[in-house]
Amino acid sequence: MSASGGGKAIVAALAANAGIAVAKFVGFLVTGSSSMLAESVHSVADTSNQGLLLLGRRRAKREATEQHPFGYGRDRFFYSFVVALMLFTLGSVFALYEGIHKLSAHEELTSPLVAVIILLVAIGLETFSFRTAVKESRELKGDASWWGFIRTSVNPELPVVLLEDLGALVGLILALGGVGLSVLTGDPVWDAIGTICIGVLLGIIAVILIVETKSLLMGEGASAPQRRTITDALVGGPVERVIHLRTQYLGPEELLVAAKIAVSARLPAEAIAEAIDHAEARLRAEVPEARLVYLEPDLDRSDAGPVGEALDPTPPTR
Repeated sequence: MSASGGGKAIVAALAANAGIAVAKFVGFLVTGSSSMLAESVHSVADTSNQGLLLLGRRRAKREATEQHPFGYGRDRFFYSFVVALMLFTLGSVFALYEGIHKLSAHEELTSPLVAVIILLVAIGLETFSFRTAVKESRELKGDASWWGFIRTSVNPELPVVLLEDLGALVGLILALGGVGLSVLTGDPVWDAIGTICIGVLLGIIAVILIVETKSLLMGEGASAPQRRTITDALVGGPVERVIHLRTQYLGPEELLVAAKIAVSARLPAEAIAEAIDHAEARLRAEVPEARLVYLEPDLDRSDAGPVGEALDPTPPTR
């Protein structure tokens, strides 16, 4: 699965959230709605998050150095992890605090119509941002489900933007419901309940993103279908089978592949070197993101198992 893309979705989300944040703060100042305040902080956090995602993409493009010989591709994973933490702390925790506080304060809303108008406009802008993220993500997810895409994508930005925008849309609907029920019933407790619901929603999304981005940051390998593709590409000609295989994403678009391959004991050194070059060329053609490839030849052994056993994560002892 390609890991490219996501830039348009981030920029669209950044522009939408910046405008929405300003409008929501104005709405809070006019109405005093805790739901509006929670959504305002949520939008400020989202705007900052998109800025961090863009910063991570820029820093990931730095050239490799002696201290970081594999480059800086994981910067994108790191900044996505920071974004997930910010969504939890600035979005979820603040909304929960504000909602619980308003449960006991019972402050009446003023000019609720202003809040409703601002929330409806924000829903329209957030829908535009969400549609952009969905459009860019659809090109990468292929036949996978949306949940499967979020769980397996090595592009850290698109799942973040997708879930942020989805959370923002649902949060706006919750805020609209809280304000509306407060007006209809005359009881401001509904505004507080809407705020708490927003906090719970953001907390769930943040935890999902923290778990997934942490996995990428720690170092994820290729998926099972990708490993089969890699194995099939390496085997051919003098390369009889793959003894064992190691993969790890050094960045969303950079996969490290290290493998021990079995060749015939009758081959001269020159033929073995040529076989390795051909295997590497086949691999790069089939898996373009395999940027760093290390192949170690080994003599075929009569007591070695089939290919399925050869891919066991524990290397054979020599």
